[in-house]
Amino acid sequence: MKILLFTFFLIPLCLNWWLMMFSIMLLTFMIIMMNFDYIFNNLSYNYGMDVFSYWMIILTLWVVFLMIMSSYKIKIYMLNTKEFLFMNIMLIMFLVLSFSCTNLFMFYIWFESSMIPILFLILGWGYQPERLMAGVYLIFYTLFASFPMLISIFYIYSFNFTTFYFLINLNMNFYIYISLILAFLFKMPMFFVHFWLPSAHVEAPVSGSMILAGVLLKLGGYGLYRVFYFMSNYIMYNYIWISISMLGSAIIGLLCLCQVDIKSMIAYSSVSHMALVIGGIMTCNLYGFWGSFILMLGHGLCSSGLFSLANMMYERTHSRSFLINKGFLTFMPSMSMFWFLFSINNMSSPPSLNLLGEVMLINSLMAWSKSTMLFLALSSLFSCMYSIYLYSITQHGNMYGGLNYESYGSIREYLILIFHWFPLNILFLSCNSFIT
Repeated sequence: MKILLFTFFLIPLCLNWWLMMFSIMLLTFMIIMMNFDYIFNNLSYNYGMDVFSYWMIILTLWVVFLMIMSSYKIKIYMLNTKEFLFMNIMLIMFLVLSFSCTNLFMFYIWFESSMIPILFLILGWGYQPERLMAGVYLIFYTLFASFPMLISIFYIYSFNFTTFYFLINLNMNFYIYISLILAFLFKMPMFFVHFWLPSAHVEAPVSGSMILAGVLLKLGGYGLYRVFYFMSNYIMYNYIWISISMLGSAIIGLLCLCQVDIKSMIAYSSVSHMALVIGGIMTCNLYGFWGSFILMLGHGLCSSGLFSLANMMYERTHSRSFLINKGFLTFMPSMSMFWFLFSINNMSSPPSLNLLGEVMLINSLMAWSKSTMLFLALSSLFSCMYSIYLYSITQHGNMYGGLNYESYGSIREYLILIFHWFPLNILFLSCNSFIT
């Protein structure tokens, strides 16, 4: 509750951009420095944290802090600055509540509420007029899958008289099973129901893309962890989702190589990585759970960093096309180093969290069935190929001569990239914090 009260009292700080950023960063460090013992603490009956919640809340606060830092053009051009900061505070509040509640119905409410600020970010500060359709896709995909889940929660309450995760005990059937997990599979998103994500990313401002890739996709994985508490005896149908995810991971990797839009490629790579996370969770073994959790953390930082890099390029060329953004190695050599670092992290190079997560996930899926080997190999191969393609096509070649470039890069931009890269690679050294 301290976190929520602190967040609520941030609202008066909407008048001051830098003070707001500093307060969120201070709050993040306060939580990291807490002597936290990774058990559901007795804040109240419906709210508490465990290791999953703890790291997801830290990720939320860190990414929102970097979102505000990346959106400095909104402050410079006075594009409804107070409203933008207010939306960020609402996002923090809804996401912290989502990750810290232990009641399924309350989780559903906060899970759905987090859609509202992100919709306003896309509609209010997005790029093209197509952002209206992207917002409609986002809302309707989510609502279509969430309504059966709401009905299932009411059904669970009518039998158990509680929706507390650890007290739910009921005879499952296929309809309850699919209703409870479908909302999270749409949210991650799973292959075949992923169309809303690239359109939302392409039309969203940099802040919207960062929070979507960094945190909102992780809500799906977090929800699957929670509902499997009481569905562990009903996992014989999980092979359906693993099969779709393994196939989707390979196909989406190939699709990434066909993209001509930088943000679109990064968005599709998120779908490919989340397919591995779904596969790991659905195996329901220890390596799968820990691997998917670590990959979610690593992907949240890496993908958010790639979107902020794409925005830095967009601010100079006013285009996201691979055909125009070329030859940046000669113009911004220091930024090219960060492009290289994030590109190799995106294909799970050591010492990144992505590597640790993917090693665990490959172990988990191979132990579940050796037939996943082909799809895992193709997924890893295409991941390597599109990451190299993303780096080489933007940094090498001849620069487009018809553009007027603004600057080589500011300290603020390099700080954003360091704040993304440092935890992504340094947390690898204390990986026992995640798997205790």
